[in-house]
Amino acid sequence: MIHPSESPERVHSAVPEPEPPRRVVYRGLKIDLALQSIRLADGSFAEREVVLHRGAVALVPMVDDDHVCLVYNDRYAVGETLLEVPAGTIDEGESPNQTAARELAEETGHRAGKITLLRWWHVSPGVMSERTFLYLCEDLTPGPTNHQPDERLETTIVPWSEAVAMVHEGRIRDAKSMLAILFCDQLRNGIM
Repeated sequence: MIHPSESPERVHSAVPEPEPPRRVVYRGLKIDLALQSIRLADGSFAEREVVLHRGAVALVPMVDDDHVCLVYNDRYAVGETLLEVPAGTIDEGESPNQTAARELAEETGHRAGKITLLRWWHVSPGVMSERTFLYLCEDLTPGPTNHQPDERLETTIVPWSEAVAMVHEGRIRDAKSMLAILFCDQLRNGIM
């Protein structure tokens, strides 16, 4: 299968002009905010805000063939506790593969005998640089969790069919979790 960015229809004959540099106006712990000057269709320029993010991983930890480990996560930004796949931000100097193994252990206590990168996607390309890398985690061995001080997580083991139903019924409302579960369900059903 050809990735859409590699399809012949996406190749332009003209070489695009380089983008002007971004000007960082705020530096945070997980994100930076930059202003990006962009050229509009009429040739004039405008400034747009861009949230700079190192990226993240989303994990589908299969406890066995028919059960997945999910986490209840207190999300202060939306004021809710959400049921999600385990996930986390890529630390500076860390690869997505390293982050996947670290976050699996930290959030669920499990170590995986096999971690497979399935896909990556842009989270919100209109305003963010963040990419999320999706991993399937198999051959799990339980162990202790190591939650960050600002995390309030509780793991739960759910039958796979129930996790898929929760997405369809709106009980799982986190976009990365919905995408991760539905994508993996397609793989499990031999559709992809």
